[in-house]
Amino acid sequence: MIQYALKCSQGHSFDSWFQSAAAFDKLANTGLVTCAVCGCDQVEKAIMTPRVRPARDTVANTTPAPTPAPADEINMAKPSPEIQEVLSELRRKVEENSDYVGKDFASEARKIHLGDAPERAIYGEAQPEEAQSLIEDGVPVAPLPFVPSRKTN
Repeated sequence: MIQYALKCSQGHSFDSWFQSAAAFDKLANTGLVTCAVCGCDQVEKAIMTPRVRPARDTVANTTPAPTPAPADEINMAKPSPEIQEVLSELRRKVEENSDYVGKDFASEARKIHLGDAPERAIYGEAQPEEAQSLIEDGVPVAPLPFVPSRKTN
């Protein structure tokens, strides 16, 4: 893969990736490379800054700068009252504006994504493998920073 800085005849600049230099030339000659801004097919390579990796021995001999310790350590096992209040408010808003689907979360999220169920905000529980599968399939999901209030076995 190769990345090119491109510009169109209208002066718009943008970047794009191509399988190879020959692939870019072939696509550009047939008018299939178009401006990402205006759609113009008069596109040419722009001047680019080369990306040069440092020598391996240079990288090995440099020591990374130490990461500064955070000023305030946050103990998530025992969050501060302020954090608990923010999490409680977040939870209240999620529960108020979403449908609880429990352990059916993964299947219901997938149905909504595919258009097999009405689009709506939902929340529930999913196994890590199920959540990973949803993410890999492009289903927009995010973990919530609280545990369910309902008892589950």
